[in-house]
Amino acid sequence: MHEKTTGVQIVLPQHCNGYATPRLFGGQLMAWIDVIAAVAARRFTRCAVTTVCVDHLSFLAPAYLNDTVVQEAAVTWSGRTSLEVRVDTYVERLDHSREPVNRAYLVFVAIDAEGQPQPVPAFEPETEEERREWEAARERRAARLARSNQ
Repeated sequence: MHEKTTGVQIVLPQHCNGYATPRLFGGQLMAWIDVIAAVAARRFTRCAVTTVCVDHLSFLAPAYLNDTVVQEAAVTWSGRTSLEVRVDTYVERLDHSREPVNRAYLVFVAIDAEGQPQPVPAFEPETEEERREWEAARERRAARLARSNQ
């Protein structure tokens, strides 16, 4: 199985929205997602990357003030110069149980020192789960290309 990148945050007051029940602000979560996905993409490509799009982002449940937020990112697909990264976000309880909060798919392009696209390594699925994700990533890519050609 390919390496996963893991990140952990504690939801602090500055991360929350302004409602009476302090929940994690969605924009803050999106920033954390972008960072951990970029780290996973950089580790895989061994070069600089830039975010092209967030293909899919679902909010499944809230995270609240003082919750521990755990994120896991992994590459799901690569093309010639681009790659897709999946990020799963959980709230980790004190008993170490986890509740899913979010799943997101981001697309990156690898860039050289001049900011030009450069080739990335081929992603070869190693497990059945990775094969399913790889196929789904190919379908998401085809849908993105179809939308951009309209």
